[in-house]
Amino acid sequence: MSSASPQVLVIGAGIGGLTAALCLHRIGIEAIVCESVSTMRPLGVGINLLPHSVRVLTDLGVADRLDEIGVRTAELCYYNKFGQRIWSEPRGLAAGYRWPQYSVHRGRLQTMLYEIAIERLGSTAIRMGHQLERIESDGGSATAHLRRRHDDASIAIDADAIVAADGIHSAARRERYPDEGPPKFAGQLLWRATTIAPSYLTGRSMIMAGHQGQKFVCYPIAALDDGRSVINWIAERRVAEAGRQPPRQSDWNREIDRATFAPYFVDWKFDWLDIPSLIAGAERVYEFPMVDRDPLPQWTFGRATLLGDAAHPMYPIGSNGASQAILDAEALALALARRDHSDGADIPAALRQYEDARRPATAQIVESNRRMGPERVMQIVEDRAPQGFSRLSDVISEVELSAIASQYKQIAGFDPAALNRASGLSAA
Repeated sequence: MSSASPQVLVIGAGIGGLTAALCLHRIGIEAIVCESVSTMRPLGVGINLLPHSVRVLTDLGVADRLDEIGVRTAELCYYNKFGQRIWSEPRGLAAGYRWPQYSVHRGRLQTMLYEIAIERLGSTAIRMGHQLERIESDGGSATAHLRRRHDDASIAIDADAIVAADGIHSAARRERYPDEGPPKFAGQLLWRATTIAPSYLTGRSMIMAGHQGQKFVCYPIAALDDGRSVINWIAERRVAEAGRQPPRQSDWNREIDRATFAPYFVDWKFDWLDIPSLIAGAERVYEFPMVDRDPLPQWTFGRATLLGDAAHPMYPIGSNGASQAILDAEALALALARRDHSDGADIPAALRQYEDARRPATAQIVESNRRMGPERVMQIVEDRAPQGFSRLSDVISEVELSAIASQYKQIAGFDPAALNRASGLSAA
């Protein structure tokens, strides 16, 4: 294929893969997306999109549609297990960013991106029911071998570049690192659900309460006309030492009886939020283990590379998983847009430039999240004041709190001043 007008094959129609296809289309590169499931369904629960990822989506011209499906997060607040406030800060536009922060249902976001990809790339560019089996890639060519589900046929697709965005259980990653084994379990189980309930605090507040051993997170992902909200929540508890296998193999779609964890939160009734009522009011609850993988020494092999959770799965701390996949997508497109057309080695070199931009940055976030990222303020307060406090200043200073929050923003790439100077796809 011609390096002057490359075709990129994206494996996986998740948030990262679809955003990659849209970013490539935005700069004039043809993309085809192959997805293993046969039908797109709005699965999952809530996620957050930080301003750096919203910047990318805004460059793609989808900001108005984000407003239709999500809630602009107004503030982030940390509390101890007694509901005493530790730290709060404005988010999005209120924090001085040029872009909002959103809380949104993962499935609705994925469906939105899928629909936009169909509109812009055409229906034949998204191929559902194609399961990746292996990739052949060197400096001169790349071929993906896939299994087509509806007739079990073996399909080979040639491309100038292949981008594997096929998730934490990536077949492409496993092919290159066959001895890696399963994802690493942090010893924590998470129970996730949504509940229609009265709004709390600002009505657009994201809260985290507790400590490393037991935590509750919630935020609204939709506002209703009657003053209530659809509230996404996560209950979390340590159940084993890190490194052991989880007691049950879980995924986004495994339903669980809330009686297995609700008793641990029965006393978490704060004057501003009734956590037991939120748990009781959910129609369904899903369980999954907190897992990640070690950072890799290499993502790119010839004309194939990794993206999103296939490259850098991380603990759901700091609201960064989906956002980092979106940043990957932008960096990939920019590297290909800026490639040197002078010889046939331009595309492999561009993929290496993409990796050089993203692999060290995401590895740092993986390691920071293992140390609890910005959420470690809750553990500090638990260690210093396990029975609660009369004055927060006796436990932790404003300076220490602010420093922890600022440090994580710099690590994760959303320091306000630096981000507001960024250009991205709009300058490509």
